[in-house]
Amino acid sequence: MKEQITYEIYDKVDIRVGTVISVKKNEKARKPSLVVEVDFGNEIGVKQSSAQITHYYNEENLVGKQVIGVCNFPEKNIAGVVSQVLILGSIDKEGKVVLVHPSQKVDNGLPVA
Repeated sequence: MKEQITYEIYDKVDIRVGTVISVKKNEKARKPSLVVEVDFGNEIGVKQSSAQITHYYNEENLVGKQVIGVCNFPEKNIAGVVSQVLILGSIDKEGKVVLVHPSQKVDNGLPVA
């Protein structure tokens, strides 16, 4: 388990629901990765991420899927892609990621608490 944090620290993390609108391979990444664009609604807009999620996901099964993302990290250059959001998922022992998503469709941009 990681170090405990206070509620005040947790409250600074902006976690939102968004819908994947486009997916393509990140050809420059050392490890197989996808460039994912996610619509987080009017307040936040569209953000992109370079995500190592290729074990279970591709353009065919990811576009239109709702995901959960941390929207207030600073931008980070990952293999030539400006990553603006961290898409959340569970990581198994082999490093395969299963994305976290709402159990039913909700509005883009809704906060996660």
